[in-house]
Amino acid sequence: MSLSQAEAFARIRLLRSPNIGPVSYRQLLARFGTAADAIEALPDLGSRGKTPYRPIAADRIEREIEAVRRAGARYLFHDQPDYPALLAELDSAPPIVTCRGRLELASNPCVAMVGARNASAAAVKLARDFATELSRAGLTVVSGLARGIDGAAHEGAFPATIGVIASGIDIAYPPQHRDLQERIAKEALLIAEQPPGTEPRGRHFPSRNRIIAGLASGTLVVEAAPKSGSLITARLAGEAGREVMAIPGSPLDTRSHGCNQLIRDGAVLVTSPEDVVELLEDFTGAPRSTYRVAEAGAAFDYDELSKLQWGEAREAEGGDKVARLLTKAPIAVDELIRQSGASPAAVQMALLELELAGELERHDGGMVSRV
Repeated sequence: MSLSQAEAFARIRLLRSPNIGPVSYRQLLARFGTAADAIEALPDLGSRGKTPYRPIAADRIEREIEAVRRAGARYLFHDQPDYPALLAELDSAPPIVTCRGRLELASNPCVAMVGARNASAAAVKLARDFATELSRAGLTVVSGLARGIDGAAHEGAFPATIGVIASGIDIAYPPQHRDLQERIAKEALLIAEQPPGTEPRGRHFPSRNRIIAGLASGTLVVEAAPKSGSLITARLAGEAGREVMAIPGSPLDTRSHGCNQLIRDGAVLVTSPEDVVELLEDFTGAPRSTYRVAEAGAAFDYDELSKLQWGEAREAEGGDKVARLLTKAPIAVDELIRQSGASPAAVQMALLELELAGELERHDGGMVSRV
């Protein structure tokens, strides 16, 4: 689709406004039709908050757009035809990203490769060799430009590679990969969700990981400790219905424990690039891997929640009823609809108002909680 400059500007402003995430952004666009109309409605929708709600100032968006231009990047919106199709399937897909390079790489079959930052020398070589062979087989290799396995994957696949970063498009991180990041931006593809000038923070990395997993039909973990960020990417890939693969390692090396755990929990064991190619060539949307991790807070007693909370809430109406049902324990939106007795549209609007007021947190898998 073709966006007018005014609507593109309004969309960026809407997404950058306080407490607006991918889900609320799409709900607002669906309800009001245009970002400009949604922005006008924000102060009223956010009136639950302790302070008056104000969208982000327009001049800040003007400065951001200028920074994107200076970086040689462009904006990509979720409903444009060149937005990556697999990424668009995610409920939490970023509505707007900035990118530099060859966007057509994201339309090719993609495989994500992730692993330890403090990887062993053998694992780094293995990752580089795997990436080289996978790129020769026609796959684009996606990774996160971190030290260790990520860097080796990019180098081995170059230029058939996509780097997804947790910072703004104009920030190189880690610093030792500055040259590699610039090479990827010029000859391959670099993608960022955060606004330009944003330094990477801890909370940005899981968001980056969902993009890595979302771009690919499968994620391969080369080497990872049990609490590695790579396992977050694997979990997100599994939740998205994509293949999860892992290379086994020695039980004597803690850096292999994460991969071995993945295999035990249902990831497909692979020992050669041909294994990966075979899995992804036959991928039809029904992965052979069964790896899943239940969301924290998902398995609690809904009936007990009802007994504890329903009394006063039974007399409330609309948004108040939904608000009183929520606690800090994540709960499925479908369960809120069932317990509140309100229509799905009314519950979604109540959640949107709570989110704009800064009182709602959204979790993977359609779960929500009070902040």
